[in-house]
Amino acid sequence: MKEDRPYGSWPSQLTSRELASGATRLSEARVFNGEVMWLEGRPAEAGRTALVKFDGTRCVTLGPEDLNVRTSVHEYGGGGWLPTNEGIWLSSFDDQRLWLLNNDFRPVTPEPATPRGLRFADGVEIPDSTDTIWVVERHRQNGSQPQNLLATVTTTGDVTEIVSGADFYSSPTISPDGRRLAYLSWNHPSMPWDHVRLHIAKRGPSGWTDHQVVLDGPALQKPRFSPDGRLHVISDATGWWNIHSVDITRGTSSPVCEAELEFGTPAWVFGQQTYAWAGNDLWCTWVDHGVGHIGQIVRSELIEVEFNLTEFNGLDVLDDGRAVTIAAGWETTSTVQALHNNGSSEQLSDSHPSLLTPDDISVPETITIANSSAETTYGFHFAPTNSNYLSSSGLPPLLVLSHGGPTGAARSSFDPVIQYWTNRGFAVVDVNYRGSTGFGTAYRNKLKGQWGVADTEDCVGAAQYLADTGAVDPERLVIKGGSAGGFTTLCALTKSTLFAAGISRYGVADLATLAQDTHKFEARYLDSLVGEWPSEKQIYDDRSPINHTDQLSTPMIVLQGSDDPVVPPSQAEQLVNALTEASIPHAYVLFEGESHGFRQAETISRALDAELSFLGQVLNFQPFDSIETVPISGIHP
Repeated sequence: MKEDRPYGSWPSQLTSRELASGATRLSEARVFNGEVMWLEGRPAEAGRTALVKFDGTRCVTLGPEDLNVRTSVHEYGGGGWLPTNEGIWLSSFDDQRLWLLNNDFRPVTPEPATPRGLRFADGVEIPDSTDTIWVVERHRQNGSQPQNLLATVTTTGDVTEIVSGADFYSSPTISPDGRRLAYLSWNHPSMPWDHVRLHIAKRGPSGWTDHQVVLDGPALQKPRFSPDGRLHVISDATGWWNIHSVDITRGTSSPVCEAELEFGTPAWVFGQQTYAWAGNDLWCTWVDHGVGHIGQIVRSELIEVEFNLTEFNGLDVLDDGRAVTIAAGWETTSTVQALHNNGSSEQLSDSHPSLLTPDDISVPETITIANSSAETTYGFHFAPTNSNYLSSSGLPPLLVLSHGGPTGAARSSFDPVIQYWTNRGFAVVDVNYRGSTGFGTAYRNKLKGQWGVADTEDCVGAAQYLADTGAVDPERLVIKGGSAGGFTTLCALTKSTLFAAGISRYGVADLATLAQDTHKFEARYLDSLVGEWPSEKQIYDDRSPINHTDQLSTPMIVLQGSDDPVVPPSQAEQLVNALTEASIPHAYVLFEGESHGFRQAETISRALDAELSFLGQVLNFQPFDSIETVPISGIHP
């Protein structure tokens, strides 16, 4: 029989410390010479990213025990390693140089004059050669924006430019015969989901020459050659990110299988793949209304493989035709899987025991909401779930989650942080507001010029909808977001009195400051989301929560990393100063040594405990957990 306890005070086996130490992040599963390798982000090891190989019977961590495989190209990184016949090329986070792991472990590229000034990502091996091609980001000491280019890198450390001049490059890929190189480029103010060019170059005695633009937009992604040498690319020319076959001679493309599905993902990081060949058949992953799927395209027909999971990260293929991907479901954490087209599978990565039983896991309901402007938005609603406890009085508090990006999407699989809250008696709604990916180009573009307006309205609408339907307590609504989601959170708190509390993780408070201080990759991102800077400065001022603290009365907690290059600590400090001057109850927690997104186990644990302590004080419940009480400034006796 369940014990009756107030919402928020339910005991849970999923403690913040256990969550943090077990929050291993798997990414970039790849196949090379019949072996499967991938990356593991390990909070328990100071947040380092380790390289792991499945040797046929067990998982083996490769390289020195302090190796941190992580590139900082575009700051968000990805694609920082490459298996080749010469060994495994690795970007070391400490110095950003390329190293080669084989019988030994040695640096390849030279130490640049500017520390960490030469960065590498998205490498590819040149057939019949020991040379490789990388996206290179060259930083200078004078503080100017870095230069981006494609370059050949040899095992002796020579870095030879192939092409430069565009603001950004990505996705170099080489035809099976080694004679053609395809790659993408784009310029400010575009982001890689706006307008991108597809290029082709030819290999000759003097290197890569005769560079030509094959396709000039729209939003192109992930060029790849099929085994018979045909070039493919993901394009949203149909209004959806579909896989296209490219006619290089004519400069045209056509869908391999046209569908109102998203086979692409927003290119925040390098090294992502969503399609790969098994003979003549094409394995692929896609998203349909925010939920992931996997299957094959056989003779232009899309055939889903029933795998009973809901999110797929990366894709490669073994020689026997099995797809290798990182898969997860609403009740299962991410694992590396080798998948047959009949739905059977083999798990390759180690299992991590679940801290929750199936009866303790909240599986969401997909909700569709018409907001106050009669616009449609989507969300995943998680009800409070605990096999041992219930609350007979009142309704549960609600935590509204606003995802980052903002060009991104809510996760469609088990999220231990969400379960941390639902297992303690909170309801959660993860909102795919207008501008989210996974719903087609038109929906993604609804945020253009409307950031801080449409996303805010959708998050407020999701909370109002659940309150109006009697699912949650209208007096205990909380909104939380990180990065861009933090901006949405702050906008909601200045524009609405609906919420009882707010949680901002490294959130944007001042758009004008962000437009001037952020890194190159996002330096013109706000042109499309807000308006052209600085000619439309007034819009920036009008949208920035820091300029509307007089409309702010909601208690909030602000969490920030000291070494964040994307949203600098100055943003959080501006906000905290304004909250202090306005005597608004608030807490501020600065994590030394953390960047954009928290990676270390201690930080992850402390941040969750601080949020729980803060909400307990503000919403008037006593957490069962034995946690340190976070001090709240501005509370009057």
